[in-house]
Amino acid sequence: MVSGVILALIIIAFVLIVIEDIIHVNKAKTTLFFGTLCWIILFISPLHGQSPESVQKELDHNILEIATLWLFLMAAMTFVAYLNSKGFIQSLVHRVLPNEMSERNLMYLIGAFAFFFSSISDNITATLISLAVVMSLKLDAKKLIKYATLIVFAVNSGGVSLITGDVTTLMIFLADKVTIANLLLLVAPAALSVFILAAMLSMGMKGTITFEKVELRRIEKTDITIACIFVSTIVATLMFSVWYHIPPLLTFLFGLSLMFLVAQFLMRKKDVNKKIIDYVREIEYDTLLFFVGVLLLVGAMKEIGVLNQFTHLYEVLAPEYANYFMGILSAAVDNVPLTAALLKADIVMDTRQWLTFTYATGVGGSMLIIGSAAGIIAMSKIKELTFVSYLRMFMYLMIAYTIGYSSSYLVGCLFIN
Repeated sequence: MVSGVILALIIIAFVLIVIEDIIHVNKAKTTLFFGTLCWIILFISPLHGQSPESVQKELDHNILEIATLWLFLMAAMTFVAYLNSKGFIQSLVHRVLPNEMSERNLMYLIGAFAFFFSSISDNITATLISLAVVMSLKLDAKKLIKYATLIVFAVNSGGVSLITGDVTTLMIFLADKVTIANLLLLVAPAALSVFILAAMLSMGMKGTITFEKVELRRIEKTDITIACIFVSTIVATLMFSVWYHIPPLLTFLFGLSLMFLVAQFLMRKKDVNKKIIDYVREIEYDTLLFFVGVLLLVGAMKEIGVLNQFTHLYEVLAPEYANYFMGILSAAVDNVPLTAALLKADIVMDTRQWLTFTYATGVGGSMLIIGSAAGIIAMSKIKELTFVSYLRMFMYLMIAYTIGYSSSYLVGCLFIN
C-alpha cells in the first residue's frame, strides 16, 4: 500500500515536470515537495518492518549523494558566474571565432567542442561552458534548442569512455567488467553518434551567422588568473582522482577557495563594489533545488524496489537487446542506482556486452531532458528548453543513440576476443 502511494507521488512529480510550461509552476518547487513528502511517508510507514534508524541510514546515504552534487555544482557555477559577469567567455568566443560562419558549421563546431571538453573535464562543467558559448551568440529560440540538444548529447557521449568522465563508467570499471583499453574503444562510436546528430539537427540550416563586432572588454589580469585557476582545477580534479583517489568535490572546493584568496589579494588595491565571494549569490539556486528534489525522488524509487525490477529485463531478453533498453530507461531513472542494481544482481555478460552497457547508460540519459545532469542544467539555463521542446528532438536523439550503440557493439566484436 505504502509503495503504491509513493510510486503514485513519484509519477505525479514527473508529470508536473513535463507540463511545467502549461501550469507555470517551477519544477524545483514540485520535485522538492514530492521528494521530501515521499521520505516523510517512508518514516511514518516504514517498508518491510524497517526501523526508523534503518530508514534514517538510507536517507543519510541519499543526502550524502545530494550534498556532494550540490557542493560540486556550487563550486563550478561560481567560477562560471564570475567569468560570465566579467564578459570573459564572450570576449574569448569573439576573439577565437571568425567574423561569420555557416549555421551548419557552427553546429559541428559546438558538438565537437562539447564532446572533447567533456572528455577532459566533468559533465557539469562541460555543459555550463558549452551553454555559455552558445548563449553568448544570441540565437533565436528554435535554433538555440537544437544547439542545446546537441550539447546535452555530446557532453554525455564525451565522458563515456573515461573513468573520470562518467560515474557509471567508473562503477563498471571498478567492478572489473571492463578495462581502460576496452573503454577507449568507445571513443569512435561516441564521436560518430555526435557527428550524426549534428548532421541531422543542421538539416535545413542554410543561413550564416554573422558575429557582431562588439567592443570587446579589456581582459583583466585578475580574470585571466581566475580562468587559469578554473582550468587548473578541472585538470587537477581528473589527475588527483586517478592517481590518489581524491574525491572530485574536494579538489573543486579547494580550487574555489584558491580563487577567493587569489582574487582577494589581486583586488585589494582596486575600488570594486562587489567582493569575489558575492558571486556565489549569482548561482541559479533553482537548478540546485531541482537536483535535490529529483535525487530524493530517485532515492525513494530505490527504497520501494522499483529499480530492482529493471534487472528482470535480462530474464526475457538477450543482453545485447536488454542493454539497449536499459540505456533508454536510464533517461527516466537515474543511471547510477540503475547500474548499481545491475551490478548487485550479478548479471552474467561478457566484456563486449558490458561495453555496450557502459555506452547505453552513459548516453541513454540524453533521450529525455531530465535523464542526465547535462539535460537538467541545460533546461534550467535556457528558458525556451522545456521537457516538451526537447521531446520534439526525440527521433533525432534515438537515431544517434542507436547508431552509437550498434557501433559500440561492432567495435567490441572486432577488437575484443
